[in-house]
Formats: sequence, structure tokens, C-alpha cells
Amino acid sequence: MLDYAGLEALAAVVREGSFERAARKLHVTPSAVSQRIKLLEERVGQVLVLRGQPCTGTEAGRRLCLHVEQVALLENDLRRKNPELVPEGQTALPTLKLAVNADSLSTWFMDAMAAFTQDGNELLDISIDDQDHTAKRIKEGEVMAAVTATGSVIAGCNTWPLGRMRYIAVASPDFVARYLAQADTDQRLAEALAKAPMMYYGRKDSLQDQWLHSLGQDGRRNNARHFLPSNQGYSRAVELGMGWGMHPAALIAPQLESGELIALLPGRNLYIPMYWAHTRNAQASLQRLTDCVIHSAAAWLEPMES
Repeated sequence: MLDYAGLEALAAVVREGSFERAARKLHVTPSAVSQRIKLLEERVGQVLVLRGQPCTGTEAGRRLCLHVEQVALLENDLRRKNPELVPEGQTALPTLKLAVNADSLSTWFMDAMAAFTQDGNELLDISIDDQDHTAKRIKEGEVMAAVTATGSVIAGCNTWPLGRMRYIAVASPDFVARYLAQADTDQRLAEALAKAPMMYYGRKDSLQDQWLHSLGQDGRRNNARHFLPSNQGYSRAVELGMGWGMHPAALIAPQLESGELIALLPGRNLYIPMYWAHTRNAQASLQRLTDCVIHSAAAWLEPMES
């Protein structure tokens, strides 16, 4: 039998990042939180929390935290269907930890979250990560579900294809005049882009490199890279001519229409497949969220290639 007082303390420490903040959330002293976790670690025979600034869970600790979240979901479902069994106020509202890439969060995933929260009382804890790395967050037990570009099987998870996000390479008119004026053919334009300043969302961002590779260019040799982990800031930086970059087509239609941004090599788009994955043993509890995700993605994303 698991020690749920200890599990509650463990989840609070990992979620809040410190024993002190966890204690305030649980309305106990930090020493009480420490004692509960110590007893839990002795019971399972391994370290569950890495003490630091912030405190983080070990792999075993993260998986136990995921178990706590799943139990909270089950209790919440039970209370909603049978309120007389679990009276209001006796259980905390469940929090779902999800990993989503920034471009999905700025477009279609917002609709999914709005629909999900409108008809339920669950809370969302969203982590932003590159779509090529969100699957790792599930594997390591950090999140319960994720939007990912990985269509391959993830152990212990169910996966659904959502569609493709279309990206367009764009730059400002001033940038084109400064760096690309002599590129009078598609080949020369591709070669010039591989050497010109580029915008990257972060160091995990590989969209520019993928697009250049599809043109037969190796952009990895170009050290003229700006890193700006903000969707709004990224787009604004491209508008101001700091560099060229890949943008979701849905986000930049107004700028393309107004001429603030220019599509580079129109028609040569980059398509990134998107999938929804969640832990298999939480399928029943996450079914409503999954339905919201699939519905919203269908309205925004393009169909997968057959």
C-alpha cells in the first residue's frame, strides 16, 4: 500500500520546487514535508527528490508524481459522477501536466484548452518545448500528455495523428534588399539564405535547418544565428530585419498580405506532422481532453500525407 501522505508531499515539492513552498501549499511545516518524503524514500528504497534550487524529482520520483496526478483525476471523475461519495472540498482539483510546442500553443491548442476547461474543473500546467523533444517529457514521466512530432511508438502511451503544420520561410523587405538582392535564381537565393542571419526560437529549433536541407543547403555551418524564445518577439524580430525565419502559416497571414513580410521561395513550404500522445493508463481520464485536442487540430492543421 502506497503512502499517499508521502506521495502528496513528494508531488508538492516537485511541483513547487522547494520544501518551503510545498509546506505552505499543504499547510504543514517544511520539516513535516521532509519527514514524509524521507519515510517514502525509505519505503521504496531509493531517492525520489534531488535537493537543489529548484528541487526536482528523480525518474522514480517523477513517475510517482504522475501516479498522484492520475489518482487525482480518478477521484475527480468519481466526485463528479457520484458527489455523495466524495463531497465537494474533500479533494483538490486535479492538475494535468502537458508539454506543447510554442507554435501549437499560439494557434490551435488554445482552442482545445478553452473547450476542455469550459466543461470541466481540471487545471492545466503547460510546459513549452520543441515538438521534437516533447515525447521525451512523457518517457521521463514529467508530463501526462504532449503534442509531439514523433509518430513512432512511445512505450506506455497511446498516440493519435493530428495533422501537419505548414511553415513558410519569410523575411522583411529590408532584409531581402540587404542580403538577397543579388539572388536572381532559386538556387542562388537558397545559397544566400544559408549564409544570411537567421532567427531561431531556441537551440532545439531546427526548422530553418530542415527547410534549407530540403533545398540542398546546409545551414548548420552558418553561425549568424539569433535565438529568441518568444513567438511574438520572434515574429517582430523578423519584421524588423534581424534575420529570416520559419513561421506557421496561420500566424503570419496578415503580415504577408500587408507586405510587412515576404515569403521566400513561395510554394516551398515545410510541413511538420503533429501527434497527440498520453500515458495509456490515463486514457479514460483524458478522453475528454483528447477529444478537444483532435477536434481543434482538425480545424487548424492540414491533413497528413496519405
